Amino acid sequence: MKARVTIMLKDGVLDPQGEAIRHALGGLGFSGVDGVRQGKVIELDLASSDADAAKAEVARMCEGLLANTVIEKYAVEIV
Repeated sequence: MKARVTIMLKDGVLDPQGEAIRHALGGLGFSGVDGVRQGKVIELDLASSDADAAKAEVARMCEGLLANTVIEKYAVEIV
């Protein structure tokens, strides 16, 4: 079973990497981009066969290591 974790900065947290990407896109001629939020995706191969238990375990992984929950939010998807 696979899990996909999407981690993004929380709303209201400044995103300097996103702003740098937006600026660079403008420099390349992509003028219609008003904002960019940069994040990360982590894919995990899990041994579990119980989707609910796997999702709960991955959420614990996010709380403990994968995401900085002070400034980041995360979403877990079992795929």
